[in-house]
Amino acid sequence: MSAREVPLVYTPPARRLVVPADAPMPRGPLGDTLGRPLHDLRISVTDRCNFRCGYCMPKQVFDKHHQFLPHADLLSFEEITRLARVFVALGVEKLRITGGEPTLRRGLESLIEMLAVLRTPDGRELDLTLTTNGSTLVKKAGALRAAGLKRLTVSLDGLDDAVFQRMNDVGFPVADVLDGIAAAQAAGLGPIKVNMVVQRGVNDDQILPMARHFRHSGVVLRFIEYMDVGATNGWRMDQVLPSRDVMQRIAAEFPLTPLSASAPGETAERWAYADGGGEVGFISSVTQAFCGECNRARLSTEGRLYTCLFATRGHDLRGLLRGAEAVSDAQIAGAIAEVWSGRADRYSQLRGSGQAPTGERRVEMHYIGG
Repeated sequence: MSAREVPLVYTPPARRLVVPADAPMPRGPLGDTLGRPLHDLRISVTDRCNFRCGYCMPKQVFDKHHQFLPHADLLSFEEITRLARVFVALGVEKLRITGGEPTLRRGLESLIEMLAVLRTPDGRELDLTLTTNGSTLVKKAGALRAAGLKRLTVSLDGLDDAVFQRMNDVGFPVADVLDGIAAAQAAGLGPIKVNMVVQRGVNDDQILPMARHFRHSGVVLRFIEYMDVGATNGWRMDQVLPSRDVMQRIAAEFPLTPLSASAPGETAERWAYADGGGEVGFISSVTQAFCGECNRARLSTEGRLYTCLFATRGHDLRGLLRGAEAVSDAQIAGAIAEVWSGRADRYSQLRGSGQAPTGERRVEMHYIGG
């Protein structure tokens, strides 16, 4: 591989939040400037990962000298739960635990237990899920399920061991991830989704092997276009394989029929195998931007609120939790509502029309979750 210049990781200062005076607790649903409701919250619990996938944490940047956040800077489980409770009061119905690799956060099961008891204002359970690289599932799947986790998504970028180890760049074997998926199924977690990030010329030869493997397995396989998240992955448009091309490769061997979206704001276009072999999805953030229905907020590892995966700066919620003066849940909710009501993010749509902003570096994926 030829040498290339890689930008250093940089996290810009967070924006300070406007804290309203004491007032009644605002209630959801909230709408942003484009009428998009706040429905999902993705919570990053660690910026660390045991893989070094080039599209997320390239080893030449995140090497042994890289300084991760000190533990004291991370939100505690109690702080995460308090914020989650506020977000739920504002209309959030789905919580996704992310990272880094979230299962590296010590005692994660305790956080799952704390979040699992939260309820929507009308008393319904939340959709509580987790995204993982699958490396620890053989050991942890049972405990996560017992703690109250409902389902999970596993990142897996190929079945060929040489391809997979080259992509995770730490020599981790694909068999161990497959064993982890089996352990999660045995523990009763489901439906399980498997996400494959497709890069042209890197792992696109794994599309059909992945489809063949997960047909009739009960696992929902989804293909994700390689995205320009962050500033360190060396993203190039010529490495993007459009979802329509992925779909054509699969449909040539296994005919597909369209399915309707299962939830508002769903990122994946859903298709079923015509012979009843299960479901497959396509996430096309580059070639078919779905910003118009995006209903997701992201909470970073140390408590910054981001309103877009491609954001450049977040809003400091941790400062409200740890400030010298006590701040009520109603005040925190008011500050969050102010941010969301002013939200106008639509980076992917602007990128597609050549109008995406340039200059400020975007936040890295491992820092706020995918």
